[in-house]
Amino acid sequence: MSKIHVSTTLNGDAAEFLCDPSASLLDALRDELGLTGSKEGCGSGDCGACTVVLDGEMVCSCLVFAAEAEGGTIQTIEGVAESAVLHPVQQKFLEHGALQCGFCTPGFIVAAKALLDRNPDPTETEVRYWLAGNLCRCTGYDKIVRAVMDAAAELRQDRPSERTPA
Repeated sequence: MSKIHVSTTLNGDAAEFLCDPSASLLDALRDELGLTGSKEGCGSGDCGACTVVLDGEMVCSCLVFAAEAEGGTIQTIEGVAESAVLHPVQQKFLEHGALQCGFCTPGFIVAAKALLDRNPDPTETEVRYWLAGNLCRCTGYDKIVRAVMDAAAELRQDRPSERTPA
Protein backbone atom coordinates (compact mmCIF):
# COMPACT_ATOMS: atom_id res chain seq x y z
CA MET A 1 0.00 0.00 0.00
CA SER A 2 1.45 3.35 -0.94
CA LYS A 3 1.79 6.07 1.66
CA ILE A 4 0.12 9.48 1.53
CA HIS A 5 2.14 12.65 2.04
CA VAL A 6 0.44 15.11 4.41
CA SER A 7 1.50 18.72 5.00
CA THR A 8 -0.09 20.53 7.90
CA THR A 9 0.46 23.10 10.60
CA LEU A 10 0.93 21.31 13.89
CA ASN A 11 0.98 23.26 17.14
CA GLY A 12 1.96 26.38 15.22
CA ASP A 13 4.75 24.83 13.14
CA ALA A 14 4.82 23.39 9.64
CA ALA A 15 4.82 19.60 9.70
CA GLU A 16 4.91 16.84 7.11
CA PHE A 17 4.47 13.11 7.43
CA LEU A 18 3.72 9.97 5.46
CA CYS A 19 0.87 7.71 6.44
CA ASP A 20 -1.21 4.81 5.22
CA PRO A 21 -4.49 5.91 3.60
CA SER A 22 -6.42 4.20 6.39
CA ALA A 23 -4.35 5.65 9.26
CA SER A 24 -6.19 7.72 11.84
CA LEU A 25 -4.95 11.16 12.78
CA LEU A 26 -4.28 9.76 16.26
CA ASP A 27 -2.03 7.04 14.83
CA ALA A 28 -0.14 9.57 12.69
CA LEU A 29 0.33 11.94 15.63
CA ARG A 30 1.64 9.17 17.87
CA ASP A 31 3.49 6.91 15.43
CA GLU A 32 4.71 9.25 12.68
CA LEU A 33 5.19 12.49 14.62
CA GLY A 34 6.06 11.20 18.10
CA LEU A 35 3.34 13.21 19.85
CA THR A 36 2.10 10.72 22.43
CA GLY A 37 0.04 13.07 24.60
CA SER A 38 -3.23 12.19 22.90
CA LYS A 39 -4.38 8.75 24.02
CA GLU A 40 -6.52 6.05 22.45
CA GLY A 41 -9.07 5.14 25.04
CA CYS A 42 -11.84 3.57 23.00
CA GLY A 43 -11.08 3.88 19.28
CA SER A 44 -14.72 4.76 18.61
CA GLY A 45 -14.98 8.45 19.59
CA ASP A 46 -16.79 7.80 22.85
CA CYS A 47 -14.20 8.76 25.48
CA GLY A 48 -12.51 11.98 24.30
CA ALA A 49 -9.00 10.92 25.36
CA CYS A 50 -7.73 11.60 21.84
CA THR A 51 -9.33 15.06 21.47
CA VAL A 52 -7.42 17.54 19.32
CA VAL A 53 -8.43 20.74 17.56
CA LEU A 54 -8.43 20.44 13.77
CA ASP A 55 -9.10 23.63 11.81
CA GLY A 56 -10.70 25.24 14.86
CA GLU A 57 -13.02 22.34 15.70
CA MET A 58 -12.64 19.73 18.42
CA VAL A 59 -12.39 16.24 16.96
CA CYS A 60 -11.72 12.77 18.25
CA SER A 61 -8.50 12.07 16.38
CA CYS A 62 -9.25 8.32 16.41
CA LEU A 63 -12.18 9.02 14.03
CA VAL A 64 -10.39 11.31 11.57
CA PHE A 65 -8.21 10.00 8.77
CA ALA A 66 -4.72 11.45 8.95
CA ALA A 67 -5.02 12.45 5.30
CA GLU A 68 -7.90 14.77 6.24
CA ALA A 69 -5.37 17.00 7.98
CA GLU A 70 -3.78 17.91 4.63
CA GLY A 71 -3.43 21.70 4.54
CA GLY A 72 -5.10 22.00 7.94
CA THR A 73 -4.12 23.26 11.34
CA ILE A 74 -3.89 20.90 14.30
CA GLN A 75 -3.47 21.66 17.98
CA THR A 76 -2.65 18.82 20.35
CA ILE A 77 -2.00 18.75 24.08
CA GLU A 78 1.68 19.33 23.29
CA GLY A 79 0.76 22.72 21.80
CA VAL A 80 -1.38 24.03 24.66
CA ALA A 81 1.46 25.41 26.79
CA GLU A 82 3.31 28.42 25.45
CA SER A 83 7.07 27.88 25.63
CA ALA A 84 7.78 26.45 29.07
CA VAL A 85 4.79 28.18 30.70
CA LEU A 86 1.69 26.12 31.42
CA HIS A 87 -1.59 27.37 30.03
CA PRO A 88 -3.97 28.47 32.83
CA VAL A 89 -6.15 25.40 32.18
CA GLN A 90 -3.16 23.13 32.76
CA GLN A 91 -2.13 25.04 35.89
CA LYS A 92 -5.65 24.93 37.33
CA PHE A 93 -5.91 21.18 36.68
CA LEU A 94 -2.82 20.79 38.86
CA GLU A 95 -4.03 23.19 41.55
CA HIS A 96 -7.48 21.59 41.79
CA GLY A 97 -6.24 17.99 41.65
CA ALA A 98 -8.37 17.52 38.53
CA LEU A 99 -6.40 14.49 37.40
CA GLN A 100 -5.36 11.16 38.80
CA CYS A 101 -4.16 8.54 36.34
CA GLY A 102 -3.83 11.25 33.65
CA PHE A 103 -5.11 9.14 30.76
CA CYS A 104 -8.11 11.39 30.04
CA THR A 105 -6.37 14.62 31.04
CA PRO A 106 -4.96 15.63 27.63
CA GLY A 107 -8.39 15.38 26.02
CA PHE A 108 -10.03 17.34 28.83
CA ILE A 109 -7.39 20.09 28.66
CA VAL A 110 -7.61 20.43 24.88
CA ALA A 111 -11.41 20.53 25.09
CA ALA A 112 -11.39 23.05 27.95
CA LYS A 113 -8.98 25.33 26.11
CA ALA A 114 -11.14 25.11 22.97
CA LEU A 115 -14.15 26.14 25.04
CA LEU A 116 -12.37 29.09 26.66
CA ASP A 117 -11.01 30.22 23.29
CA ARG A 118 -14.63 30.47 22.07
CA ASN A 119 -16.34 31.50 25.28
CA PRO A 120 -14.15 33.14 27.93
CA ASP A 121 -17.04 33.42 30.38
CA PRO A 122 -18.86 30.05 30.42
CA THR A 123 -21.40 29.05 33.01
CA GLU A 124 -20.90 25.82 34.92
CA THR A 125 -23.64 24.25 32.81
CA GLU A 126 -21.85 25.29 29.61
CA VAL A 127 -18.57 23.78 30.88
CA ARG A 128 -20.28 20.51 31.77
CA TYR A 129 -22.04 20.40 28.39
CA TRP A 130 -18.85 21.18 26.45
CA LEU A 131 -16.86 18.49 28.30
CA ALA A 132 -19.61 15.86 28.06
CA GLY A 133 -17.70 14.01 25.32
CA ASN A 134 -14.76 13.39 27.64
CA LEU A 135 -14.92 10.53 30.10
CA CYS A 136 -12.96 10.15 33.33
CA ARG A 137 -13.04 7.03 35.43
CA CYS A 138 -10.85 8.30 38.27
CA THR A 139 -11.62 11.81 39.53
CA GLY A 140 -15.26 12.42 38.90
CA TYR A 141 -16.04 15.68 37.20
CA ASP A 142 -16.39 18.25 39.97
CA LYS A 143 -12.67 19.03 40.26
CA ILE A 144 -12.36 19.20 36.48
CA VAL A 145 -15.26 21.65 36.18
CA ARG A 146 -13.89 23.77 39.03
CA ALA A 147 -10.47 23.86 37.36
CA VAL A 148 -11.99 25.04 34.06
CA MET A 149 -14.13 27.69 35.79
CA ASP A 150 -11.09 28.94 37.71
CA ALA A 151 -9.00 29.04 34.51
CA ALA A 152 -11.77 31.02 32.80
CA ALA A 153 -11.76 33.56 35.63
CA GLU A 154 -7.99 33.91 35.40
CA LEU A 155 -8.04 34.31 31.64
CA ARG A 156 -10.75 36.99 31.87
CA GLN A 157 -8.54 38.98 34.24
CA ASP A 158 -5.86 39.03 31.54
CA ARG A 159 -8.28 40.30 28.84
CA PRO A 160 -10.14 43.56 28.58
CA SER A 161 -13.79 43.08 29.44
CA GLU A 162 -15.88 41.93 26.49
CA ARG A 163 -19.12 42.89 28.20
CA THR A 164 -20.82 46.21 27.77
CA PRO A 165 -21.25 48.04 31.08
CA ALA A 166 -24.86 48.21 32.25
